[in-house]
Amino acid sequence: MVKNNETLIKEIVGAVGGTENINSATNCMTRLRMNIKDKSKIDQDTLKNTEGVMGVVDAETLQVVVGPGKAKKLADLLIETYKVPSSSDSSNNWQDNKQAVKDRQNQGKLKSALELIANIFIPMIPAIIAAGIFQGFSSLLGTMLGEGTISGEFWDGMRITFALIGNSFLGYFVIFTGVNAAKRFGATEALGGMIGAASIAAPLVELSTLVGLYDAEEPLNSILTTGKGGIIGVIFGVYILSKIEKAVRKRVPDVLDLIVTPVITLLITVLLMAFVIMPLSGFASDFLVDALSVIIGSENMFVSVLSGYILAAVFLPMVLLGLHHGLIPIYAIQLEALGGVSLFPVLAMAGAGQVGAAIAIFIIAKKAKNQRLQQVISGALPAGILGIGEPLIYGVTLPLGKPFITAGLGAGFGGAYVMLMGVMANAWGPSGWVALPLMQGNGMLHYGIGILLSYVAGFLITFLFIKAKDIEHV
Repeated sequence: MVKNNETLIKEIVGAVGGTENINSATNCMTRLRMNIKDKSKIDQDTLKNTEGVMGVVDAETLQVVVGPGKAKKLADLLIETYKVPSSSDSSNNWQDNKQAVKDRQNQGKLKSALELIANIFIPMIPAIIAAGIFQGFSSLLGTMLGEGTISGEFWDGMRITFALIGNSFLGYFVIFTGVNAAKRFGATEALGGMIGAASIAAPLVELSTLVGLYDAEEPLNSILTTGKGGIIGVIFGVYILSKIEKAVRKRVPDVLDLIVTPVITLLITVLLMAFVIMPLSGFASDFLVDALSVIIGSENMFVSVLSGYILAAVFLPMVLLGLHHGLIPIYAIQLEALGGVSLFPVLAMAGAGQVGAAIAIFIIAKKAKNQRLQQVISGALPAGILGIGEPLIYGVTLPLGKPFITAGLGAGFGGAYVMLMGVMANAWGPSGWVALPLMQGNGMLHYGIGILLSYVAGFLITFLFIKAKDIEHV
């Protein structure tokens, strides 16, 4: 019998020490995230063995992997029924802030930085996915109209409508980044959005021309131009904004704070953005793109195949270590510089390798008469096919050990093919078949072939190396 959400959230609350031990709660695509007051009160064994819980990640926030859809429903129950504050409503809770600071001190600087990046971009993932899909459909319709496959005002209207929806987010991605970064750094969110807007505003070209930093013949080679530095510059700029805003506010009388603080803060920050942060972050972005081009954009077939294989094969271990969050700025830099993301389609093959491995384990589990494992795979496999890999990772391959490795080895074949074919995406998000509309042009076909290759390779390698005795009592 499938456990309902009310029963599951009751068991989770009990395992974490009750509602009085939860400062706040929220969710991402597959995880229920709780800010815990006293982590020593968590019964980790009970929580991990609760039916319906696919995994537990103890990071800055306690993350309980429950799968897509369910994560949102459980968070809603926790907030509405158990009256636990939403994380978005608790930014001023001193207990939350104190615990977050302690957690970050214990995590180390790299872990904290990656967690920060994740918290900036996770709220935007649904919009990134939707915008990318609409951009993909708009591009597809444009190609079909150009080739005469379809014609008429209806299809042209649909192309324009899809482009309108896609551009409504992707065109102003830096603004949303600025807003979310301000939220994380403790600055005024609207001011953070303005820093993002300033980085793409047309007057920036006039300012650059005035001081001799603009190259009219080769605008992209300008020291200062719109979009220079991308989201790296915006995030760093908003961080500086938060420091300046707090410093100004301390010195301004309360009666003048509403007017003086934002004006002085923006003036200083925008000048620093234009003449220091954007040129430096632009240099860093250009260097990163050039460095990636040596590996990702190589014209050497051997280099492309090898790099594609390695990147896809090692991506899931990066996910476990939390290092994958550091790739989000790289995706954005590629999108801004190249008009598409080549790294995401390659890394997306990692999830397909998991699917192939899970199917092999299901067949082996059936022979071994392990019904529990069959049920877990049956529940997690649809999500894996749709691109949400965490249920399979935490519920199947990682606990078994060897399949986690064989899945990566299988994913490498799809990654090598996708890299060789030069597949580019309009955005990033979940992998699997859900990401198909994100691919540009013929990339849809090659991305699909890459997924199938990862399925087959993940299945065969796992089937060869995993025996019935390995999973009889798991």
